[in-house]
Amino acid sequence: MPSLRRAIPLFLSLVCSCCGLSALERPETTFKVFQFPADRIPRVDGNADDWAMVPESYVVGTDQLVDTDRKHPAPNPKTLDVRVRVGWVKGLNRLYFLYEAYDDYWDFSKPDLHNDTFELMVDGDASGGPFLDTSHRDVWAAENVGPVLSRPEPRISAEEAHWSQHGVHAQNYHIFTPAMEKDWALAWVAATWIKEFPHANSACSHTFKPGEAGRLTLEFWITPYDYAGPEGPQRAVESVLRENKIIGLGWIIIDYDDVNSKRKNGFWCLSPKREMFGNASLLPAFRLMPLDPQFVKPIEARWSFKVVDMERRAVAFLDESVGEVTRWRWDFGDGGSSEERYPLHHYAKPGNYIVTLEVEGPAGKSRRARVWDVQLR
Repeated sequence: MPSLRRAIPLFLSLVCSCCGLSALERPETTFKVFQFPADRIPRVDGNADDWAMVPESYVVGTDQLVDTDRKHPAPNPKTLDVRVRVGWVKGLNRLYFLYEAYDDYWDFSKPDLHNDTFELMVDGDASGGPFLDTSHRDVWAAENVGPVLSRPEPRISAEEAHWSQHGVHAQNYHIFTPAMEKDWALAWVAATWIKEFPHANSACSHTFKPGEAGRLTLEFWITPYDYAGPEGPQRAVESVLRENKIIGLGWIIIDYDDVNSKRKNGFWCLSPKREMFGNASLLPAFRLMPLDPQFVKPIEARWSFKVVDMERRAVAFLDESVGEVTRWRWDFGDGGSSEERYPLHHYAKPGNYIVTLEVEGPAGKSRRARVWDVQLR
């Protein structure tokens, strides 16, 4: 009977995985990702000055972490204290990070995984689900269900699972803090190219030596992917970042305090479920925030367009203006005009046109022209 009781939770977990059920962890909390203005993108140089504009409400500190190794009932900032801020820029599918940490013993002298580490997991479309090779449902079943539920033969080999699943729809980065004579991170995925520029970038500053106490500043950005295959970036699909989107994001602080021991001093997780390192359904939720009001103009004309029928030279115009707008006036560059917000215009002749949108509201007026963007044949 004890064996059966142990097997049932495993079986239910397998069923949920097979059915594609997913839900982000910590439903009572939604963390925030700060939107940087396009003209104030942080420079990745190991200097935190560019992040001074980010309010304290965006800081995710040590108090949010749980030691899932159960060696420490609560964080002690005298021995380990971290502050993490996450940012994004509208129009760029990048996540920016500032990691600031104090440790009473920095362990990073070895060339292997024995290194103080900021382990980061990201699921850019919050689709959830396992993303490690050993979590593939066929491989997992063969290895974990056991004799009580009749051990099935795997239809997918561990090797096939690695190349088809490992880090494909969500990614895991072991970021060494700091890295000594090795890459800044281990991309724990089949697509190891994701840690290389122009897909990622990093810079770190510190003054301590191995075994000493001190403070570290790490800046980096990564590109989240809905699909990142081992064949390279040519088939990759970036996660599209947009305002108010929810993404799955989490991290683990792996703290070593003894270079001669294989044991970790702490395994500090942002999710209470340590298995989040390979299951995106267990990641906390982060929301991509709009621009802070101080960076938003009270009124600004913005617009885009789409040629819906080149043969008839029909163009649809989309107002994307910022602020409260009460009046719109379009000049289509061919003598035609409109006061509709979303007009459809037919051009009589081919050519390159200068189109202007002027908007008006309580905060004043704004105008935006686009020169020869509308090209018709």
